[in-house]
Amino acid sequence: MSVNELYSKYTRVWIPDPEDVWRAAEIIKDYKEGEPILHLKLEDESPLEYRIGPKDNPLPFLRNPDILVGENDLTALSYLHEPAVLHNLKVRFLEPNHIYTYCGIVLVAINPYDQLQIYGEEVINAYSGQNMGDMDPHIFAVAEEAYKQMARDERNQSIIVSGESGAGKTVSAKYAMRFFATVGGSANDTNVEEKVLASSPIMEAIGNAKTTRNDNSSRFGKYIQIGFDRRYHIIGANMRTYLLEKSRVVFQAEDERNYHIFYQLCASASFPEFKDLALTSAEDFIFTSQGENIFIEGVNDAEDFKKTKEAFTLLGVKESNQSSIFRIIASILHLGNVEICSERDGDSCHISRNDPHLTHFCRLLGVELEQMEHWLCHRKLVTTSETYVKNMSRKQAANARDALAKHIYAHMFDWIVEHVNKSLHTSSKQHSFIGVLDIYGFETFEINSFEQFCINYANEKLQQQFNQHVFKLEQEEYMKEQIPWTLIDFYDNQPCIDLIEAKLGILDLLDEECKVPKGTDQNWCQKLYDRLSSSVHFQKPRMSNISFIIIHFADKVEYQCDGFLEKNRDTVYEEHINILKASKFQLVADLFQDTNKDGSSSTSSSSKSSRINVRSAKPTPKVPNKEHRKTVGHQFRSSLQLLMETLNATTPHYVRCIKPNDEKEAFSFDSRRAVQQLRACGVLETIRISAAGYPSRWTYPDFFNRYRVLMKKSDMTVGDKKLVCRNLLETLVKDPDKFQFGKTKIFFRAGQVAYLEKLRADKFRSACIKIQKTVRRWLQMVRYKKIRKSAITLQRFGRGYMARRYAERLRLTRAAVICQKQYRMVRERTAYLRVRQAVVTIQAFTRGMFTRRIFQEFLLHHKAMIIQKHVRGWLTRRKFKVARNAAITIQCAYRRMRAKRELKQLKIEARSAQHLKKLNTGMENKIVQLQRKMDDQTKDLKTQNEQLVVAKASLGSEVNKLQKELETMRSRQGDGSHRKLKSIKENALLLNGHHALSDVSIAFINALRENSLLKSEKEKMNQRILHHSKNQESSASQSVGRVQAELDEERQRYQNLLREFSRLEQRYDNLQEAKFQPGHRRNNSNQSSLESDSNYPSISTSEVGDTDDAIQLVEEMGVEKAAMDIGVFMKLQKRVRELEQERKRLQVNLEKMEDQSKRKVGPCLSLQENADLAYNSLKRQELESENKKLKNDLNELRKAIADRASKNSSSNELQDGYNLLLGQLKAANEELDVRKEEVLILRSQIVTAETNNLPEWTNSKKPIDKEEALRSYHGLCESKNKASDWGYLNEDGELGLAYQGLKQVARLLEAQLQSQARKHEDELEAFHTQIELLRDDIEKKQEMLNHTMSLSPEAQVEYSIQQEITRLTNDNLDLKELVEKLEKNERKLKKQLRIYMKKVQELEAASQSTTAKPEMTRQVTVQRREKDFEGMLEYYKEDEALLVKTLITDMKPHAVSATVPCLPAYILFMCIRHADYINDDQKVHSLLTSTINAIKKVLKKNNDDFEMTSFWLANTSRLLHCLKQYSGDEAFMTQNTAKQNEHCLKNFDLAEYRQVLSDLSIQIYQQLVKVAEHVMQPMIVSAMLESESIPSLAGVKPMGYRNRSSSMDKDEEGPGSYTLEALIRQLGQFHGVMGEHGLDPEIAGQVIRQLFYSINAVTLNNLLLRKDVCSWSTGMQLRYNISQMEEWLRGKNLHQSGAVINMEPVIQAAQLLQVKKKTSQDAEAICSLCTALTMQQIVKILNLYTPLNEFEERVTVSFIRNIQNRLQERNDVPMLLVDTKHTFPVLFPYTPSALSLETLHIPANLSLHFLTRV
Repeated sequence: MSVNELYSKYTRVWIPDPEDVWRAAEIIKDYKEGEPILHLKLEDESPLEYRIGPKDNPLPFLRNPDILVGENDLTALSYLHEPAVLHNLKVRFLEPNHIYTYCGIVLVAINPYDQLQIYGEEVINAYSGQNMGDMDPHIFAVAEEAYKQMARDERNQSIIVSGESGAGKTVSAKYAMRFFATVGGSANDTNVEEKVLASSPIMEAIGNAKTTRNDNSSRFGKYIQIGFDRRYHIIGANMRTYLLEKSRVVFQAEDERNYHIFYQLCASASFPEFKDLALTSAEDFIFTSQGENIFIEGVNDAEDFKKTKEAFTLLGVKESNQSSIFRIIASILHLGNVEICSERDGDSCHISRNDPHLTHFCRLLGVELEQMEHWLCHRKLVTTSETYVKNMSRKQAANARDALAKHIYAHMFDWIVEHVNKSLHTSSKQHSFIGVLDIYGFETFEINSFEQFCINYANEKLQQQFNQHVFKLEQEEYMKEQIPWTLIDFYDNQPCIDLIEAKLGILDLLDEECKVPKGTDQNWCQKLYDRLSSSVHFQKPRMSNISFIIIHFADKVEYQCDGFLEKNRDTVYEEHINILKASKFQLVADLFQDTNKDGSSSTSSSSKSSRINVRSAKPTPKVPNKEHRKTVGHQFRSSLQLLMETLNATTPHYVRCIKPNDEKEAFSFDSRRAVQQLRACGVLETIRISAAGYPSRWTYPDFFNRYRVLMKKSDMTVGDKKLVCRNLLETLVKDPDKFQFGKTKIFFRAGQVAYLEKLRADKFRSACIKIQKTVRRWLQMVRYKKIRKSAITLQRFGRGYMARRYAERLRLTRAAVICQKQYRMVRERTAYLRVRQAVVTIQAFTRGMFTRRIFQEFLLHHKAMIIQKHVRGWLTRRKFKVARNAAITIQCAYRRMRAKRELKQLKIEARSAQHLKKLNTGMENKIVQLQRKMDDQTKDLKTQNEQLVVAKASLGSEVNKLQKELETMRSRQGDGSHRKLKSIKENALLLNGHHALSDVSIAFINALRENSLLKSEKEKMNQRILHHSKNQESSASQSVGRVQAELDEERQRYQNLLREFSRLEQRYDNLQEAKFQPGHRRNNSNQSSLESDSNYPSISTSEVGDTDDAIQLVEEMGVEKAAMDIGVFMKLQKRVRELEQERKRLQVNLEKMEDQSKRKVGPCLSLQENADLAYNSLKRQELESENKKLKNDLNELRKAIADRASKNSSSNELQDGYNLLLGQLKAANEELDVRKEEVLILRSQIVTAETNNLPEWTNSKKPIDKEEALRSYHGLCESKNKASDWGYLNEDGELGLAYQGLKQVARLLEAQLQSQARKHEDELEAFHTQIELLRDDIEKKQEMLNHTMSLSPEAQVEYSIQQEITRLTNDNLDLKELVEKLEKNERKLKKQLRIYMKKVQELEAASQSTTAKPEMTRQVTVQRREKDFEGMLEYYKEDEALLVKTLITDMKPHAVSATVPCLPAYILFMCIRHADYINDDQKVHSLLTSTINAIKKVLKKNNDDFEMTSFWLANTSRLLHCLKQYSGDEAFMTQNTAKQNEHCLKNFDLAEYRQVLSDLSIQIYQQLVKVAEHVMQPMIVSAMLESESIPSLAGVKPMGYRNRSSSMDKDEEGPGSYTLEALIRQLGQFHGVMGEHGLDPEIAGQVIRQLFYSINAVTLNNLLLRKDVCSWSTGMQLRYNISQMEEWLRGKNLHQSGAVINMEPVIQAAQLLQVKKKTSQDAEAICSLCTALTMQQIVKILNLYTPLNEFEERVTVSFIRNIQNRLQERNDVPMLLVDTKHTFPVLFPYTPSALSLETLHIPANLSLHFLTRV
């Protein structure tokens, strides 16, 4: 474009201004090329003639369009120059308060001097994982870019933070490190990131100070390397420091301070641990008071000191080392106060011996006072032949003192840095690192010295590296896009660097002058003039001979030569160092061990006596070489070279900090100060390099969408957008050099985008004019037609009006007369009525007044009565409540006292019992005596057996007689004798049964007698032991206490271990603790294992009986007593006998029923015999199985008691006695087993005899009968003599049967007598107990009566009411317990009755269906009918692992997709039901524990699989619901069917496991939400804010901002690949998966609600952090997207889940983008509309709002201020971003299943063949 086109009328330009640097103006007349004057108009409408010259005044810079003002990236501006950059930064800083702005690869950060809420953890999370160009500029974006490139490119990174003092470098570096610590936190518990952050307070304390420009200025440079491992977690860090400003230790300018640590220590001097430091206020020390202001506004030095100490501790610095550091700092302050007095000659000086500060200095450092006093005023000179001690003047001594102070502080600084690095060092291998360089920026003051020279030298090196990197990036961009490019000319500051560091440069000349013995600053300055005057970057000032000027890249700087040599030498005398080396404090001595290597050049030898002035000696002089002593300049150059090598080996990222003003005012922008820093920090150089090439870059789709309004309709038909863009540009821009076409982008020269924007605006303007012309013409035509029609109408109505008015006048004249007449009449009548009405009204009101007064009095009395009534009632109720509460309190206290007393008594008894057992001695002799008694009993038994043999012989003869009579009857009667035979055979059968039971009865009676004897002997022994223990109680009290304490401690440890065990181990441990409390709460219907083995197996129950009384007795006596006391087992046997009697009664009933059935069917002997045999066989099997089970349980109990006795018993004698008794008990059991075998043999003989229909036993016919009889006889007599044959004594067997019957009768009589005696004893004991209870009750009532009589009448009434309430409450509770007990007994009896009835029915069916069969030679059994399926699954214990593996570990959701939802949960519950049915608590515990652990393992393995997580959430919740539904709790049974209520758990209460499953369900729910959010996270922003849901709406979006190509990962799909449809489809997939797995709809609704909250949070946070999406079109797009999601919710019937409410902030944000934002009415509407947004969010959106084109206005600052003022009344939380990690509390509602467990089908593909349906 030509100049005439660019500088035309209405074009806006920038002109120079002395105050604001640049000023805006507008051209009011077209400029012709070559004219000397440009006619302008300023912003205040004043005209200006701007002179144009070819050299002096070129044409002014052009302004950018308003649409580009406030851009995030300065390189996106169309015109790139200094005024455009300055204006853009100023607008962003002042209006929306944006302190960060991109400038290509540089982040420009302006110090706001205010606390901003933009550095929280939610902001870090928002920037983490985002591309650099997607979000608003931020230091976190730069840090994320570095972190991402480190992980992607496998290359180390560096963040270079620079700027002048007060610009915010330290804060920016601190926030960058905080980002790395949060995002790359350490993988283990070393907390390296906390240590990295903790190093900041320490370094700020010892390296930062207050200056005139900054209250917390870093007076050193540092480079922190943060190390990462291969997983990019922080593993360590390292710090390097540069050029500490040591001169600040001894000198501060006005209104400045020394380093913070001095003031912090002085502020904490009053602490006890710092008393020995002898510190006072900082005003009392010279080194801290030279600035005349020791305080900083808003800073508490004492609090900062606490933070510094905490940081030292966190980094592992010991307390002793911290104390040494503080002593050294205090000694420096005392050293500064040491007063040096001058002598009269002026060439020498001295220090007073009484100087307290010198004393404190030497004491704190542990050095010799006399030596330090001497060498502070003297120095030593060493020559080749002699050593001199020379006096120093007062000034020289003061300089030496200051040098020593600086040297001490510098070494302490280095020591602290070294220990910080040691603390941050890691032994792990470092994979990569990110370096953060916090270094001083370019400085120029009125007086610039050596420090400014080094600082500016470092900035020259950094600027060179920066220019090369920027040029390299530009070159890479052009090559990647394959466009031709030419070498860009940029400023190269290598000549200036050579001037400083090249051979014979400034630093070399300075080092050379330092080596000269009498070198001075003036001589060095003269050498600079002579050697370097030819350099273009070096100048000599006109008015000075002791300064020089260097032309840096940023500005000219004049340096004063005074002090250069001294600061470069950094001289400190060796004598001082040697004294410090000899310090008695190790830390002080260690600080100066390496001083000779880099210290002064003086020799190491020192004089032995300070009094010697000259000493002749010939020491070998040291050869001067390069290793002798490095100057400060040389060290700085070396460290700077190392830094540059490090930076060149990394990928740099630049942060340029700008100080907006020198007054430290918040959000105040000084353009002159800002432009100086922009020139100095290289931002303008970046702009210049970019402007020299193609700064504006647009992608083809963005360019097409933006500028398609300039295309013709024919161009739009071409499908290739690249070709369309190419044709358009070739048509619009004639110069081909102004643009280039790359592979993916179009590159424009500076100003071309503005030209295209102008063409676009002109196009819109012409279209608008055409539309306006047409609309105005139409409006005028409509207006003319409306006026003409109105005129005709007015004429017509006017004429009609005149005629109507004349007629009206005639009517009015006549009407007036009539009106007058009527009016007069009405007036008079009205007056009369008024008077009459007034009188009546007065009377009425008067009467009403008196009536109301009377009524009011009655009303007041009535109200008073009501108030009195309610008050009295309230007082009475309050009195009653007080009395009732007091009664309850007294009851609770009394019960607690009784419980504590009883517990204490039980503990004492338990301890006494244990003690008595330990003291039990002499038990062996007693046991031997008992053994002898047992032998005597055995002899008596043998005698009785002999008598039984005699009785058997007599009974045998009677049997023979009966047989003979039977044969006689057979011969006489023949067929008619069948009935007689039957009766005789029944008698034989009865005798035979009695004979089988007789032996066991005898053994039982003997055992009873023996047990009674043992019990009496045991009681005697216990009395003796008790008496013996009382005698020894006093002597053993101390040992008992000691043992008791150890026991309590051991018990505490034991209880802690018990908490970690599973329920199975807990049950076993509790059994060992003798509590008899299994892992689960059992119902009263459970069987006790104590009744299992009674030593008398012949007396057993047909069904398992109720042993609650026996169990309770065992619990009261204790396990060990119960095991040792046979009486307990006798009581259990009592219950067994009662049940046996019940069995006999039922058997009699059964026999009666059989007799009735026989009468119906007819006499059938074989049928009846078969039924009897079947019944006996079935009953015997049941008795044997039940007896075996009880015996096993008792054996387990004995084993547990034996184990506990072996563990707890400390007395060997007691253990031996117990083992002996246990052995005897085992022998008795073996004997009873033999008896049981004999009974079985006799029964088998009876069955065999009857099946063979043999009337007698003959040895000649059946030899097998003889052998069986022989075995039975041996068992009865327990004799080893095999010669006696019982079969020979009674050949027909009737003698034995008769004898058996007699024995059985005797046994029954004895059992009845014993039961009667026991019954009487129990009744007597119950009576005694009742008497005791009545006596206690009488005593309590007497106490209550006495207490009542002592009270006042009112208190007596309250007390009596309270006692009555208590009594009624107790009675109610007792009745309730009684009802529950009766209900349980009723259920048990009903269950037993059903079992008996079922067996009777089976026997009846068998008797009716069985036909006559041939003779049987084996035992007869009856098969059970198969039961109905009860909804239970049985499995073996060893198959539990396979069950868990099949149902959980290896289960895939698709394997059960075609079955009932939550099938694994139902199967697991059916297995639990069976374990509950068989009363196996270990099985229940093991299965539930294995299930929970397996689910956790599966979820841990599939922690990112939504389908698997949803599947197990559904199954876990369903299992939880099943445990509730079938728990038996009435609250969960309301919706159950009758069949489901029958399936409830009977034996176990699994409430604890329900809680564990509930917690597990919550964990799975949280994992499910986390997985879903992780899947949706990359889709939300693209779908909600960037996708083009409404076609062509995004075409007006101002694209083309320069994205940072380095932050894009081209291998992955960008976020633009996701659309709203994809997001909704993903939500639908989540909802479908949850529904398919049978997850409760309420839980699925809560998941969707949480996901919608996440969508809202991510969308709103990105909206608040992205300027490019805050526009009107985005608001419309966002509102449309939200409506689509609401439609999806309604379609899924989820609109009531609360998900829409979570989207309310985003909805209001979209509305805020669309509403008008101009007037106060708009502000009020916005305040009432945006109730879900905070004030910070509303203001942020308004500040970010971006117009789409020049026709739309920006939101004014006044409008935003108006909004802020209106929203001040809100009490909003100061929150900008929404917490994306917030999780709503989940609620799992109880949803019972309607599925019947018995109808559940298990597919064969699950391979659960080992499960059995029950």
